[in-house]
Amino acid sequence: MIAVDDLRVVFGRGRQSVQAVAGVSFEVPQGEIFGLVGESGSGKSTVLNAVCGLNPHWQGRITIDGEDQGPRRPRRFFKKLQMVFQDPYGSLHPRHTVDRILTEPLAIHGMGNGRERILKILAEVGLGPDFRFRYPHQLSGGQRQRISLARALILEPRVLLLDEPTSALDVSVQAEVLNLIRRIQAARDLTCILVSHDLAVVAHMCHRLAVMKRGVIVEALDVAVLRHKTPTHPYTLQLLRASLGYDRETAAALEDIEIGG
Repeated sequence: MIAVDDLRVVFGRGRQSVQAVAGVSFEVPQGEIFGLVGESGSGKSTVLNAVCGLNPHWQGRITIDGEDQGPRRPRRFFKKLQMVFQDPYGSLHPRHTVDRILTEPLAIHGMGNGRERILKILAEVGLGPDFRFRYPHQLSGGQRQRISLARALILEPRVLLLDEPTSALDVSVQAEVLNLIRRIQAARDLTCILVSHDLAVVAHMCHRLAVMKRGVIVEALDVAVLRHKTPTHPYTLQLLRASLGYDRETAAALEDIEIGG
């Protein structure tokens, strides 16, 4: 369903340029959740922005459902592929009601039965009809992220991209939202890419994952390898140790692992 081959993204020009993504390749079959993990600045979200069409300045090849994608995407592409962003407070218009937020994508893509679709998707993300005419400031962080998920799902996409969808939420709410995403993914047979720096989230959600550092994939592995704590690359092992919690010995042992060009 998703194929990325030798993806490269450069920001800036000349001596000021930075290669944010340097030859990333991976494939995601239909119905799989694929994880991209790594520290901040490793290039995870940049890959996602290129795949979804938000960043047109890339080189390489991106294929969605067997169709090659160019820098600019036709409208029908965005009905097939949708994205949920990290910040539930910044991704919803503060002066639009939930009803308007959910009506807008339906209007853009010419999909009818708006009221029925809105009530159905609100129920699917665990919110009742009372939320339909509320504004974002009247919602909690978890409720806002459910609305963001509803906005993406109301177009009935086949591919869903998730950019750290729970990192801005309270710990008590994170598990609820992740379990909701997992249930909906299974029910709709969605193909997903989940970007996260949290290995516990990836182990819970994903089938396979790729570990990124400085714009390259250093290791691709099955999630079972992660659960059994048996990755082979030293950077993945370092991430795994760090994810178990802070202690002085672990912090002192952290190294700046070089990545070959």
